[in-house]
Amino acid sequence: MQITINNLSKQYAGGKFALRNIDLTINSGMFGLLGPNGAGKTTLIRILVTLLKPSEGKVKINELDLQKDRREIRKMIGYLPQDFATFSKLHVWEFLDYAGAMSGIKSRKKRMSEVDRLLEEVGLFDVRDRRADKLSGGMKRRLGIAQTLIGEPSVMIVDEPTVGLDPHERLRFRNLLADLSRKEMIIILSTHIVGDISSTCTDVALLNNGKISFNGSPDELVASAQGKVWRIVSSSLEMDSIRVKYPVISAVPAEEGFELRVVANEKPGPNAQVVEPNLEDAYIHFMQSTGYDMNLESGDNGW
Repeated sequence: MQITINNLSKQYAGGKFALRNIDLTINSGMFGLLGPNGAGKTTLIRILVTLLKPSEGKVKINELDLQKDRREIRKMIGYLPQDFATFSKLHVWEFLDYAGAMSGIKSRKKRMSEVDRLLEEVGLFDVRDRRADKLSGGMKRRLGIAQTLIGEPSVMIVDEPTVGLDPHERLRFRNLLADLSRKEMIIILSTHIVGDISSTCTDVALLNNGKISFNGSPDELVASAQGKVWRIVSSSLEMDSIRVKYPVISAVPAEEGFELRVVANEKPGPNAQVVEPNLEDAYIHFMQSTGYDMNLESGDNGW
């Protein structure tokens, strides 16, 4: 499987570009689409699932053209939007049965077999008789994954799947996607949370202000931050002044005050020691280098 995106742009009324000149090749496996809120990720996804038409450019899935072969492409794609919702009065199995009927599986026996198989796969078989609106947030997201897998799609696209989940459910959801990525299919994971892709994706693209800032492996992204991440032990007063100048990734209380992890192109102080970067460090460094104003204290950012 391969998705090829060439010179893709989306311009809205008033002249504002949500996407500009996107070029990407996405192969089988887990692909991470990473970027801050408002970067254009959802616009790109809505184009890929045929809910939105681009202003210009081409998208192909294998040899199928997104504009000419929309009906065939829709059959190939499973989509889990960020605002996924279930029917509150339906039980878990009933919701999947309904989704199977809507996807074209006419045989009830075949649908029920598919329902049971998918509930086993996502770890929800034991709650199959529970009403869908009584599931936890993580269970609802796993039910959403089961719904996207009906009909065995070749491409699965999930948008911000772990927002609002507790750490245990977030880890379980990531592991589920990792297991699914072993199949011969494309899984596109769109997120602003770096941890969602750190252990699952073999290829990643950074999207910022509607443009691709980076495309490559997570290891290549980490390598770009070598020599740019520092450890500083500071007092509380010194920490405030450092935060004004540099992105502070973490601040851990220490005997001498605080141990800071800082991103900076040059040594940020006489006591700073360079440390090995991780993917979160590299993301922050790369976004900062492209002019993005990093707000490291804003809610659920995964750092």
